[in-house]
Amino acid sequence: MAEEIIPIPNLSLPQHLFTLISPTLGRLHDNARKQLLEGIKADKMSPYYKLVTSAGALTSDPALLESMEKDNEEELRKLDERLAEAEKQEGESEISDALKARANHLTRIGDKEGAVAAQKLALEKTPGLGSRIDIVLTLIRLGFFFGDNGLITENLPKAERFIEEGGDWDRRNRLKVYRGLHMISIRQLKVGGALLLDALSTFTATELTTYNDFVALTIIINALTLKRVDLKKRLIAAPEVISVLPEIPILGDLLNNLYDCHYAKFFVALATLEQTYLLPSRLLSPHTRYYVREMRILAYSQLLESYRSLTLESLSGAFGVSVEFVDSELSRFIANGRLHCTIDKVHGIVETTRPSLKNAQYDKVIKQGDVLLNSIQRLSKVLY
Repeated sequence: MAEEIIPIPNLSLPQHLFTLISPTLGRLHDNARKQLLEGIKADKMSPYYKLVTSAGALTSDPALLESMEKDNEEELRKLDERLAEAEKQEGESEISDALKARANHLTRIGDKEGAVAAQKLALEKTPGLGSRIDIVLTLIRLGFFFGDNGLITENLPKAERFIEEGGDWDRRNRLKVYRGLHMISIRQLKVGGALLLDALSTFTATELTTYNDFVALTIIINALTLKRVDLKKRLIAAPEVISVLPEIPILGDLLNNLYDCHYAKFFVALATLEQTYLLPSRLLSPHTRYYVREMRILAYSQLLESYRSLTLESLSGAFGVSVEFVDSELSRFIANGRLHCTIDKVHGIVETTRPSLKNAQYDKVIKQGDVLLNSIQRLSKVLY
């Protein structure tokens, strides 16, 4: 049985900070300001408080800062004394516990440099595999907290290696969520969505996100990446999704209208999702334009696959938009090779052109051959 993971640092705080430094999210500022300040006070996060006030997200309160710094210095002094005592009189296990307690304190208060160094030292001195996995996961959370991609990519392979050496079921499933969130952050949505979907029925990583937010993220990503037949079987019919959708009705509208081909309602749901979930999300905001574009392409493709041709007027009616909008959007997607159809402007008709699989394979071989030849030519210049 895995030890309980301590939820440090508090990963809700960077989301509140993101909200406060985003001018377009002004409607959410009052609540974010309140939640951020309460979270900082609860964990006495004086180093993080300095960072937040320097960014202009909160007004600096010198008395509050002084109080938190005094409490933290006293706590750190006690932890250092405990560590010194363990090193003098006790064994390896007690020293490891003291090092972990010190590292967790620095992690809790948001002292990035001190926390990373202390966690790495604790990792070196900790013998148990389970505890070592927990320390590496804490380092990954520090990367998520501070938006440090290097720290995340440095420690994810370590966590995977430790898990393969003998990690238990719980930690193995937690790691899927960690990897999934990282993959989504770097726009590897298919891989990230698959990892989240695998962890859906066994989710325990509440140190990263709440259960409802995890399910919502799983729905949002997999609505784009799953094939239509899998959308019904693995997502719409999943008990975990069914239990959460009443609390997040917009996701139900998105999923069901896409699957049931109610495209006008789907477009409305997608626009609502963009404003209420995507743009306000620290994780998803950088990918909002990409996500919305890809979802629209998915819907257009799904409709066009059912017809050899249809009029621009009927297409615009199906999506609840103007003919001009559809004409402009389809033209752009066709030019970029994202939709396989042509527009007959004279007759106002869209004709589908299904690509040949053999031609696509031929083009792939030609492209890969060109890359290989160029690599061989560069290598020959180096060797001779």
